[in-house]
Amino acid sequence: MQRAPRIQLNNGSGIDAVGYGVYKVPPDRTAVLCTTAIDAGYRTLDTAALYGNEEGVGQAVRQAADTVGRSELFVTTKVWNSDHGYDATLRAFEESLGRLGLDYVDLYLIHWPCPERGLYGDTYRALEQLHRNGRVRGIGVSNFQQAHLERLLENATVVPAVNQVELHPYLQQHELRKFHDAHSIATQAWSPLGRGAVLQDPVISGIAAECGRTPAQVILRWHYEAGNLTIPKASSADRIAGNLDIFGFELDAGHRAAIGQLDRGQRFGSHPDRVN
Repeated sequence: MQRAPRIQLNNGSGIDAVGYGVYKVPPDRTAVLCTTAIDAGYRTLDTAALYGNEEGVGQAVRQAADTVGRSELFVTTKVWNSDHGYDATLRAFEESLGRLGLDYVDLYLIHWPCPERGLYGDTYRALEQLHRNGRVRGIGVSNFQQAHLERLLENATVVPAVNQVELHPYLQQHELRKFHDAHSIATQAWSPLGRGAVLQDPVISGIAAECGRTPAQVILRWHYEAGNLTIPKASSADRIAGNLDIFGFELDAGHRAAIGQLDRGQRFGSHPDRVN
């Protein structure tokens, strides 16, 4: 069984460098796959209200709590766009917690800033209240660009622990990551493998052959060495385990430079300014 190193967030909590993401995992398979991930060594599970599978994540966590211990497991969920606003966010959180069947959530995120609606400041105030009440151990955001973060930080009393953004070798987000580092915000990559497209890149394939690893392992190792947290999704036991098996090798300077040249600003998901 592999174990990912635990990274300390700005609130003192520890989150695994590699977690298991359940975006587009069917609800009827979520509990089984999360249990498979926990058995393989994962301790961080990432879901959202949008995904429709919080129940399965909670089931796996409750089952594992007797053996692994709830405090060893790190659960993230997110408030959806239609629930922005102070009161709506508080209601949405209680609904998510009920679906999870847990006493608390380790990390609660605003899923998208929805800048045209102009409510993410009120939404974040609700997250701060949940944090003060001990309902969540940590709070943060997802898909926030620097301008969104700058506006948020003008009035926030709690600096986001995490900003979860699309990030992979084709979209390396250098400036945003520098801003995160300057404010002690952890960068967490969703779609860390570029929705599978980057796996086919000949540069990645060549490095994988040199290292005797899979393309996915090379990309996830690149993220780890760059300081990015990741939450890759996988639907088979072999791939779940393989995505965690990245701590027994290193990329050399040539490998890192070659991957650095792949940045083309290419998104596979939506641009944060266009989601409302």
